[in-house]
Amino acid sequence: MPSVSQATFEHTLADFFRERLQEEAVALKPRPQEDTLWYIGNLLARFGDSGQVFSYDRGEVDIRPLALLYRDALEVDSHHHRCLLLRQLGDLALFLGALFPENYTRRGIGRDYFVGMGGGAYDYLGENARHNRTVFSELSQRFGRLLELVALVCGRGRVMGAGDILQLYQRWRETGDPQLAVQLRAMGVVLSATGDWH
Repeated sequence: MPSVSQATFEHTLADFFRERLQEEAVALKPRPQEDTLWYIGNLLARFGDSGQVFSYDRGEVDIRPLALLYRDALEVDSHHHRCLLLRQLGDLALFLGALFPENYTRRGIGRDYFVGMGGGAYDYLGENARHNRTVFSELSQRFGRLLELVALVCGRGRVMGAGDILQLYQRWRETGDPQLAVQLRAMGVVLSATGDWH
């Protein structure tokens, strides 16, 4: 069970991402389904906790390569575990492909890799998952466009506006959440213990 501060962080961050997704999704034709935007907002909030992105393997903390997640999904005997691994694969492909494309481009891994891996994982889930089949189907069919949407919402496609930063700041003041403080400091906002900023 998550701690109160973790639950507040996830709730607050998920709300922030959902609002941004809904604002930016207006430009997409057709507009993504609400359930899909909700899913992506929760995904982004979940990955706000680095423990959800990194894994511990052979004495090292690292991001498990997508190809190894795919291999694990192929080799597992349980249908349930296969779906869990493919969901992790799709979610990581969407997150990493949107936020860190230059890190992978330097290693010769392009956008098509993320689209293929993530889209393929979500395609399987769209046909075989117990829940959210329509969400996974849309994520599969529109993976490239949704990758661009996530990049835009997370500031990869534009600089965050003063209104966005102010909104995060107000949430930090209301909750005192240390994770929001980290996010604000990463954007260059200097926070004092009294809640003042400059």
